[in-house]
Amino acid sequence: MNMEVVTMSSGNTTSKEIAGLASPLNDLQLNQLQETVSQLSSTQLAWVSGYFWGLSQSSNVAIAPSAQAAATPAGKLTIIYASQTGNAKGVAEALKEQASAAGIPVSLVDASDYKGKDLAKETHVIIVSSTNGEGEAPDNALALHEFLQSKKAPKLPNLQYGVLALGDSSYEFFCQTGKDFDEFLEKQGAKRFIDRVDCDVDYDAPAQEWSAKAITLVKETLASAAASIATAATTQSTAHSNYTKQNPFSASLLTNQKITGRDSGKDVRHVEIDLAESGIHYQPGDALGVWYENSSELANEILSAVGLSGVESVDVEGESLSIHSALVSKFEITAANPQFINKLSELVENADLQKLVADKDELRDFAGKTQIVDVLHQYPVKLSAEQLVSLLRRLTPRLYSIASSQTEVDEEVHLTVGVVEYDYDGKVREGGASSYLTRRLEEGDNVKVFIEHNNNFKLPEDDNAPIIMVGPGTGIAPFRSFIQERDNRGAAGKNWLFFGDRTFTQDFLYQVEWQKYLKDGVLTRLDVAFSRDQHEKVYVQHRILEEAQQVWQWLQEGAYIYICGDATRMAKDVHDALITVAKQEGGLTQEQAEEFLNELRKAKRYQRDVY
Repeated sequence: MNMEVVTMSSGNTTSKEIAGLASPLNDLQLNQLQETVSQLSSTQLAWVSGYFWGLSQSSNVAIAPSAQAAATPAGKLTIIYASQTGNAKGVAEALKEQASAAGIPVSLVDASDYKGKDLAKETHVIIVSSTNGEGEAPDNALALHEFLQSKKAPKLPNLQYGVLALGDSSYEFFCQTGKDFDEFLEKQGAKRFIDRVDCDVDYDAPAQEWSAKAITLVKETLASAAASIATAATTQSTAHSNYTKQNPFSASLLTNQKITGRDSGKDVRHVEIDLAESGIHYQPGDALGVWYENSSELANEILSAVGLSGVESVDVEGESLSIHSALVSKFEITAANPQFINKLSELVENADLQKLVADKDELRDFAGKTQIVDVLHQYPVKLSAEQLVSLLRRLTPRLYSIASSQTEVDEEVHLTVGVVEYDYDGKVREGGASSYLTRRLEEGDNVKVFIEHNNNFKLPEDDNAPIIMVGPGTGIAPFRSFIQERDNRGAAGKNWLFFGDRTFTQDFLYQVEWQKYLKDGVLTRLDVAFSRDQHEKVYVQHRILEEAQQVWQWLQEGAYIYICGDATRMAKDVHDALITVAKQEGGLTQEQAEEFLNELRKAKRYQRDVY
């Protein structure tokens, strides 16, 4: 909106007359604007005109001093989210809605869209941040995270801020990115109006409590008149699905089909779920959240191990349940975690256990390969129902990369699910969500689901851009959705897939589909690596190195590269292979090659969905 249109609306000009000035606003927006400004004084109108002009110029490098002063909000909250899988974004969106409802002028910004220098113009900022991998910033926050550590970071004596950090205490660098942002802002002279809270995987309750407190504190320091004006200016009309993590859709399981061979060492399933009449929409790269129930037999084994019958009552958020029901539907009872073992050590007098928890590396390793029931067998203890649940995390949904494009499957969503199953001390142990979806649910049964949007793993907007996809094992899932989408859109860009698994005959997931796409020209290239089909093991990173010249050529042509799958080894090995490609084919030094990939990530041309 230009300044002249705003100024003219202060007289008797009607919305029809404004529209006649070739305004880019639609009729509804014009009516809302006129209704808002009709209630303002001439002084307020002057402030608004400068404020709107400042917003329109926010992308400029510099603003004239007088305009900059006018554009500085006299009381405004900016919420910035640094999110990898969508959890931090969801919390930030809820926080924004609470602020709006409280009459606070508020804007919600993706960290990748926020210019760090603009912090100097803010009065109140909240950063909601997750942590990626081993303490890394989420992809959408890399540039902001880097900027705030640089010499370009501005001094922030007038900024009040709060940080809400999300993480997983199973990892060594728990909530590290949130801690980083907190430290960076404090170092630049900003003042906390609320202390940082570090939330674990069951973050809903602490996040809600922190949010409510933060909104109260912000409102106390903002002028009500400015709040009313800026709320009208920053309210965004966004479409939200009726179904969320807190309000999932009860969908029907259509198909559960094994897609690995009879003699494969893996059990991988193609799962199809019916979303009919839900109105749910998703994009390639998004994830499906699945709320699952634990095995009743596993719950009984845990109860037996701690000396409980299962009928004892516990209170779960005001609801009285039998301890057995609580274990099945309310708590995480499969994989162990360091937090559980640490708490158990406080109840068990065992020298070996005390030695284990004292060694953080050994503790993480032990927790990563052990289930809760096996920890209780190894370090036996009698517990009350209340003591048992105090050791456990709340059940959280599992996120699965979506393996379908809605342009292809309409009111369905497809998943590629690797069933977690292994022997431990002579007993079969299964993963909670994967066994629920593939072993305990029957076709036609209902499953509670929701969409977790992932803006950090998206196809390029330009259909002519080439893409390179690296997805071994179940990491192939999102690339099935990518190819379906590009096929249906008639995208002209080249598509190259690297896929790997154990054997060609038993583990080539969606083989017939890939071969058809290759024949039809939708898939430009397909390179496969089956590690156990020859004496020397071959993985996807080896294929990338073999095709280094072509990979580099595609990147020079503007290709986007995507990696999905195991974060522990595969993603690191592929990253190292790309570094080698840049050094070998681009003549770059190690440092230059690393910076090259870092720049690709910032430009969203190097995206990863790893776990």
